[in-house]
Amino acid sequence: MRAVVKCGALTALGSLVLSGLVAAPADGATAGAGSAADLYGAVRARAHETRGVARAAERAGAAGIAFGACPEAESLPAPVTCGTVEVPLDYAEPDGRKIFLTVSRVAASGPAGERQGALVFNPGGPGASSMYFPLAAELPEWKRIAGAYDIVGYAPRGVGRSAPLSCEDPADTLKAPTQAPVHPSESYKRERIAEAKAYAQGCADHAGAALPHYNSLNNARDLDVLRAALGEQKLTYLGASYGTYFGALYATLFPSHVRRMVFDSAVDPDPRQIWYRNNLDQSAAFERRWTDFLTWIAKHDRTYHLGGDIEEVRKNYEKVRAGVTHEPAGGKVGPGQLQGVMLSAGYYDDYWAIRATALSEYVKGNPKPLIEQATPRPEAAADSENGNAVYTAVECNDAPWPTDWRIWDRDNTELARTAPFETWDNAFMNLPCAYWPAPRQTPLGVGTLPGELPPILILAAERDAATPYAGALELQRRLAGAVLVTERDAGTHGVAGGSNACIDTYLEDYLLLGKAPVRHAECAPHPEPNPVSLERVSKSADPHRGLGPAPRV
Repeated sequence: MRAVVKCGALTALGSLVLSGLVAAPADGATAGAGSAADLYGAVRARAHETRGVARAAERAGAAGIAFGACPEAESLPAPVTCGTVEVPLDYAEPDGRKIFLTVSRVAASGPAGERQGALVFNPGGPGASSMYFPLAAELPEWKRIAGAYDIVGYAPRGVGRSAPLSCEDPADTLKAPTQAPVHPSESYKRERIAEAKAYAQGCADHAGAALPHYNSLNNARDLDVLRAALGEQKLTYLGASYGTYFGALYATLFPSHVRRMVFDSAVDPDPRQIWYRNNLDQSAAFERRWTDFLTWIAKHDRTYHLGGDIEEVRKNYEKVRAGVTHEPAGGKVGPGQLQGVMLSAGYYDDYWAIRATALSEYVKGNPKPLIEQATPRPEAAADSENGNAVYTAVECNDAPWPTDWRIWDRDNTELARTAPFETWDNAFMNLPCAYWPAPRQTPLGVGTLPGELPPILILAAERDAATPYAGALELQRRLAGAVLVTERDAGTHGVAGGSNACIDTYLEDYLLLGKAPVRHAECAPHPEPNPVSLERVSKSADPHRGLGPAPRV
């Protein structure tokens, strides 16, 4: 095993040197590695961490995972079983402080002779758990895959019960109504700067010395320890959204440990994009996808009566914004809550009908659907706060960010002129990274040479907003031999195991047979959502999203 890991270590060290030379930090950021001495020190540190992974994986392989009935807190019924795997907090000190990651599993349902090992899933975030993933074994779209594979989910470090991270009182996430100006005033910007500084300090106060260790490289290392604990010589992995990024880091660090990998809705792994520029590109892409949604509403004006062209629909949306600004719906739904609930329509088109109905009903004088969909839910506060904390810590730790507010103000003011829907909300969500109290890393350059990896399958929707399509092209370029399957003229975030039979056929052929196209393949888009009449729509709950990636990155 050590010899195998050593090959991965050499790849990682080479990539680190290259990234240190070519990855320019975001304007005004403080680079994670500066002088030659700094770079040499970083290389030595990464070598220690690689040896730490080998030691931790050896221990995990010997210990295995004692799967049993899931704790009540997980709300997972039999036949799902749960266990834990021990990993070092700091891989440079593998014999130091340990943390435990929670793991869930349903054993392969097919004959023992047809079992192909464990399929591990990560839904992204950062900050999302896949503990629910074994429930997919009962879904028709996953039956054949579940016959051949143990279906394995887990909570990454910091998430759920895996050494949970917190940055503020969960009750603070319930504050409502809130504002969401598309062109914020100077006084509002100052308020958000103060909040960002306080939030960053809250993360440091809660996490203490552990804070720097919540990062993407450690997520990739944890994945290798999990592989060993599951008894697998090579990893079979499905990562969505942010899960594609640290999955690609895994492929770079441990290419000889890869069996099969599916990357669904890929993050752009270019070190220059991590994470400041990726977020700017995401905001621009959300504007395009928001326009797709408004266009769809206009097409179905007979159902929603919000306008027969996009400008009429946009004017009616602005009426709703103005209405909840003047008088928050139900006392809790203001512009911030409206924007937040409508953002989900940018991620998933199966939200389109219910969101359009909420807007239509509000314009007619019935705010109840909007109140039910957008009011913060106290029972979700703890999970939401935890997810936001991990998201922030990972993105802030991973890379340099601009530390000069004037750069954020310049870039987002310019972008908001053409992409007002999400730009400033996205900027303020990430603003704690400008004032982050922990050291920033220099991103590792994702990349493999021909022959280092088996074929990797990349799935992407052409109009995805959360992970714009350019990221899939960049990831394919960097992973030699990778195959890209594109769902054309579609924008749902996360396409594996969904409503496109063409995509699902490529997924099954790859996971079950190891078959993949030569370089590129295309699928026609899945059908557009059907409008739901106002009489029949459920006003009590959102449609079930199933197994899609978490709506962050």
